[in-house]
Amino acid sequence: METRENPAVQSATVLLISDDAAFSRSITTRWQSQSPAPAFTILSGDLWPRTMEGFEVAIVGPIRNASSAVILESLQAAARPVFCVCQDEASLLLVRRRWPHLAALRMHEDWLDSLVLAAREALGRRAAEARAEAADLRCALLERQAALGRYMLEMRHGLNNALTSLLGNSDLLLLAPENLPAPARSQIETIRSMTLRINEVMQRFSSLEKEMLVAAQQAERESEKCWVAAAARY
Repeated sequence: METRENPAVQSATVLLISDDAAFSRSITTRWQSQSPAPAFTILSGDLWPRTMEGFEVAIVGPIRNASSAVILESLQAAARPVFCVCQDEASLLLVRRRWPHLAALRMHEDWLDSLVLAAREALGRRAAEARAEAADLRCALLERQAALGRYMLEMRHGLNNALTSLLGNSDLLLLAPENLPAPARSQIETIRSMTLRINEVMQRFSSLEKEMLVAAQQAERESEKCWVAAAARY
């Protein structure tokens, strides 16, 4: 089951593992009463596949057979938020002792509200961490592109000098085309044409640099205006 109210959570999945259908149903119903709601993957203890991927938060409820230890071991190794709901104090203490990285809580009067609230917060943290990781990747890409841009700026004058030399020498050779063999003349014309094309690219690069400088100066002026206006209000 999945809702589509908010794109930020439509790809998030909460894994529910329990042999008690009422337990899973109560969680999904309670969670979906507050939008946005994630997708839910519901499994019984017998259907646990030993390894499980593609979920952001896991919730473990009552399991009839002896596979609970295997399930909790696997979930602890998954390095994702896991909430284990225990029916009595002994089970609660056991989970906290054997699987300290899992969040264990006992069923009490307000356990459902507490569980959904904590799981929603964990899901939000996971989403924030994913956004931060994506921002770090974008930042690294921008840094690489900035380094390339700086290198192009540093090499621009040397490259322009080389282009000027190529154009000048090719023009000199083409002043007397009758002295050149036809194949050589064609090759020199090609060199001159490609040199002019590269020169156009370099000119465009210089134009972009000026445009970016003007845009940066404009943004700085706008920022100063906003700061002055904000300061005037106080």
